[in-house]
Amino acid sequence: MSLLPILIAATVIAITAGTGFVRLRSLRRGAEQARAGQYDNLAASMGCLVAGCDRSGSLTSVSSNCEALFGVPPSELLGRGFFDRVQVADRPAFLKTISDARAGSVTVNAVLRWRGSTRVERGPYAEPVFLWLEMQARRGGEFRAAREGTSNGGAIAVFRDVTEAKRREAELDDARAAAEEANAGKDYFLAHAGHELRTPLNAIVGFSELLGDPRLTPPDLEKQREYARIINQSGLHLLAVVNSILNMSKIQSGSLAIELQPFAVAPLIDLCCDMVKLHAKDSGVELLRAYPENLAGITGDKRACTQILINLLSNAIKFTPPNGSVTISARPGPHDLLILVADTGIGIEERDLAHLGDPFFQARALPDRQDKGTGLGLSIVRGLVGLQGGTITVASEPNKGTCVHVRLPLDCRGLAARAATPARIETIPGLPAPGQHDLYKQMKVHKIA
Repeated sequence: MSLLPILIAATVIAITAGTGFVRLRSLRRGAEQARAGQYDNLAASMGCLVAGCDRSGSLTSVSSNCEALFGVPPSELLGRGFFDRVQVADRPAFLKTISDARAGSVTVNAVLRWRGSTRVERGPYAEPVFLWLEMQARRGGEFRAAREGTSNGGAIAVFRDVTEAKRREAELDDARAAAEEANAGKDYFLAHAGHELRTPLNAIVGFSELLGDPRLTPPDLEKQREYARIINQSGLHLLAVVNSILNMSKIQSGSLAIELQPFAVAPLIDLCCDMVKLHAKDSGVELLRAYPENLAGITGDKRACTQILINLLSNAIKFTPPNGSVTISARPGPHDLLILVADTGIGIEERDLAHLGDPFFQARALPDRQDKGTGLGLSIVRGLVGLQGGTITVASEPNKGTCVHVRLPLDCRGLAARAATPARIETIPGLPAPGQHDLYKQMKVHKIA
């Protein structure tokens, strides 16, 4: 049997199949072009990107305005180009949106992050800027594959840039959170301030009433003097609370003026130690100071630095049991002065470290101490250090002690002008290894009599 007829028949079939395949491809291309033209009209009227998507998330067509919208030519988005720019965490949502749209007859919405063409220089590398895109997808027209006889329908997706709306939404959320925090802080402030003011006022009113009424005044002169001392101490405590509240208010409102001038640090440390030594003696706490003989001065606010040291020393003494010690030391660096106040007191629990510096916050106090303070001391220190461009680090361990590191620039003039917020407090749960925080190890230690 001759093979010629068979070869001729096979050739005819192949030509026919090839012609059909070309015809099919032309029909597909024509359909895609027709849809792309429709997408352009739709995109122009809506001001957004319109694209056709297949089941894998690849784009089969893109409206021609994508370069005007996102600075990317259409050719870079076709196929997997668009999908590769979707933020990795949002890719499952993108694919699910397309799948849900293809499976139903309703519009499916999603919001996703998409890498745009803009980049931000971050030193040695450029960081891409992600846009927020609102996606609306719906099942598209179905195309019947002639050879497979199955539905190969895709989805039409509309993408709108909502980055600015997201930014405004985030700002509103931040403002709302700040307002709620401020409102809660106001209530917290009023509750604690009221308590701190009411306690000494009750003592003043009660004991002054006893001394002012002849029927109630004790005949014993020593008892009368004791009542007078209680009134005086309560008045001083009340004055200290009011001054602390006023200082805290000025710091938070930015109205506390600082006066920058050169001053010697060593005499200031000596003065502050002398001011708290009676408190330390009454508490049974040993007070030590150490600094190099050639300790240089700094340019800052002397009054603010005095208040910083007094508050730190008072806190350390207050939370150190009898027979413990509090040491203040100073060491100059190339561009700053490091002041350390270390105690062997009760320390601070790790869960409380995050709240250090919050107004009226107090960590665990000694159970046998009546004078627990206002909880404003470290808040004021934080504000005064921030006003001079300094930093604070607190390392503490329960039942072992606390180390407070304050770092102040040697010349605060340039940094203080830019400092508008309280200093951030860096916390370390646990004390440094022996010798690491001991700045006075190589210095002569002076015991305060």
